[in-house]
Amino acid sequence: MQLQVDGAVARLRLARPELRNAFDGATVAELRAAVAGISAREDVRVVVLAGEGTVFSAGADLAWMQTVAGFSAEQNVADALELAGLLDALDRSPKAVVARVHGAALGGGAGLVAVADVAVAASGTVFGFTEVRLGLVPAVISPWVLRKIGVSAARELFLTGERFGADKALAIGLVHRVVPESELDSVVEERVRELLRAAPGAVAEAKALVRDVAGREPSEVRTSTAQRIARRRASPEGQEGLEAFLEKRKAAWDR
Repeated sequence: MQLQVDGAVARLRLARPELRNAFDGATVAELRAAVAGISAREDVRVVVLAGEGTVFSAGADLAWMQTVAGFSAEQNVADALELAGLLDALDRSPKAVVARVHGAALGGGAGLVAVADVAVAASGTVFGFTEVRLGLVPAVISPWVLRKIGVSAARELFLTGERFGADKALAIGLVHRVVPESELDSVVEERVRELLRAAPGAVAEAKALVRDVAGREPSEVRTSTAQRIARRRASPEGQEGLEAFLEKRKAAWDR
């Protein structure tokens, strides 16, 4: 794993290119610790998640998976919970997470794409929830994937384990933009610039809003959503944003 902080942007790169950025227990723990550290930093506002070499991530390291199979049941569950903890840390991070996806995003790698707030993929990228072809299931990543692509797409792709292209990933909502690989970095940076125009506290609150409201009836969240907007209106960020708009100037956080 490589971590570079460039002003308000943290760039987190999977760095096992010789293994197609497949992750083992140590890699997951390292990534989880890095995300926790980034999330606690006030100077960082956006995280860009990428992969070194020819692919974003081929998912779990199969040699590691075979080793884990020989663990006790308790150790096996604990290892799976580490990956769940990483995905949850990205999901609950107050920072906007942008996935820069190229080459391939398979299994757990596709899970990382699913948990990103914004995902930009090169047009030649191959995706897949391929676990069933190994006698496994995409269990740990499933909550985030289902929330992203829906039940219908998941039923087909989880059961067939087939690989699919970037256009289908866009159609089912797994990614938000598909661009030629030559334009990948420029479009990722454009997305980063747009995110830096948003108030950091509001970004964190918006992420929490999506998590809390998704799948619930309007009547269930009427009070909580009213309370959220009331707090934001009265917050220093809310006041600054409204004043900046009325005064026709950039807000303090707008880079």
